[in-house]
Amino acid sequence: MRVISGKYKGTYLDGFNIDGTRPTMDRVKESIFGSIQNNIKNSVCLDLFAGSGSLGIEALSNGASDCYFVDNNIKVINTLKANLNKLEIKTNNVYYTNFKKALKKFRDEQIKFDVIFLDPPYKLNLINDSAKIIEEYDLLNSGGILVCEYETEQLNIDNLELIKSKRYGSTYVNIYKK
Repeated sequence: MRVISGKYKGTYLDGFNIDGTRPTMDRVKESIFGSIQNNIKNSVCLDLFAGSGSLGIEALSNGASDCYFVDNNIKVINTLKANLNKLEIKTNNVYYTNFKKALKKFRDEQIKFDVIFLDPPYKLNLINDSAKIIEEYDLLNSGGILVCEYETEQLNIDNLELIKSKRYGSTYVNIYKK
C-alpha cells in the first residue's frame, strides 16, 4: 500500500496486514482521487474509519489543508500515527474513538468538512448510519464531497447528489456532492 500521487507519491504505508482492516486498493484510490481532485486543494477532510490513514494521507499529499482521522482500533491508531510520523505530517487530529462519538465532537466544536471518506469494515454496514449522522449534524460543507467505499451494503443517501458510482471487482465506490 502506497501513496499514489502528490507530495508523498511512492511512499509505502504500513497497515495492510492488520486484522480487521481492509486497505483500499491502489487502483481504487487512484480512481477516487482522479474523480475528486478538484475538491482536494485547501480542503478540510475527514477519514472517518481511517485504518492506516491511506485515504486521508492521500488527500494531504494532494494539497488538503487538514485531515481528521478517526478509528476505534488502538493497533490501527498506532500504525496511523507511525505513517504520519514517517511522512513528517504534524497533526493533533487523530482520534481513538468510535465514529458516533467523533461525529458528535465535531458537531459540538462546529467543525465542518469539505471531503469525508467513509470506508468502514464492509461487514459492519456503517455507511448509512454514518451518512445520516453527518447530515443530521450538518458536518459537510456546501459543495462538499462524501466518498463511500463498500461491498454489499445498500446505500440510502437521498439528500446528496450521486456524482459517480463505480464497481471495482467486489468493491463499490459512490461519490456524493452536497
